[in-house]
Amino acid sequence: MSLAQAGATFALKGRDFIELTDYSSEEIRYLIDLAVELKRKQKNGEVYQPLAGKTVGLIFEKSSTRTRISFEVGVYQLGGHALFLSKNDIQLGRGETIADTAGVMSRYLDGIMIRTFGHDRVIQLAEHADIPVINGLSDLAHPCQVLADFQTIYEYKGKLEGLKLAYIGDGNNMAHSLMLGGAKLGVHVSIGSPAGYEPDPQVVAQAREIAGATGAVIEVVNDPAAAVKDADVIYTDVWASMGFEEEQKVREAAFASYQVNEELAALAKPDYLFMHCLPAHRGEEVSEGVIDGKNSIIFDQAENRLHAQKALMAALMG
Repeated sequence: MSLAQAGATFALKGRDFIELTDYSSEEIRYLIDLAVELKRKQKNGEVYQPLAGKTVGLIFEKSSTRTRISFEVGVYQLGGHALFLSKNDIQLGRGETIADTAGVMSRYLDGIMIRTFGHDRVIQLAEHADIPVINGLSDLAHPCQVLADFQTIYEYKGKLEGLKLAYIGDGNNMAHSLMLGGAKLGVHVSIGSPAGYEPDPQVVAQAREIAGATGAVIEVVNDPAAAVKDADVIYTDVWASMGFEEEQKVREAAFASYQVNEELAALAKPDYLFMHCLPAHRGEEVSEGVIDGKNSIIFDQAENRLHAQKALMAALMG
């Protein structure tokens, strides 16, 4: 069965992508395989344009580097046209309801990506739109990043099931989507966060329920050394995510012993991979020696945002 036939079998066209839990393990694996295939095509100069004649609206209520560039370039490479829509460009930023915005956009566009603050805004947009809605980031989840992350791990390790991923730092949207994605794919995920900064207990419980069917282990600990021990992958993020900048000094004190440095990384497997969703603050959440060292794959990881999101858009809108 070809990838195209597999996608048809899964009936992905027209669906939303709000969180990885919206998809079965087999569907996520299909998207990863498709991302790998589209990456190969791009590297070989093969033209693949399933979005020819189609337009995707990109709503940005949060600023971005990787999300904006990867989606705009991805739509273009797939033969479509991308519209960048900041909160100052559309009436949504001046009080128009999400429902009305969704209704209007559904008449003009073939798909919507939104990068925003409250996760409820993504859900409302999807509920009222008649076209696919992709969550480019919310305060609760970052599924596009994690889809690219697991593609990257798969490319390096040749498998996903049974690997251990240690996430060190704030129990934020990255921690949430890594747990849920890991649970779906049979990846053991160990979160090491300071007391008071652990992931949302409801998300942890959801991930553990999913993990029961795949054999994954989801754990949350306050000891970063325990989380990293024998890890295949070490992952971290900034200590103060967008919207929490005013807590920077407080968080620096709370996270002081959670830096991913050479000493901590030595507890992982010798061939561990270091990952960071970027932007990174060298000398804070990660030492220069680790992020710029031989185990770091941050730029392959960043590149795969392009290929994973192309796979997603091709499957949902192609």
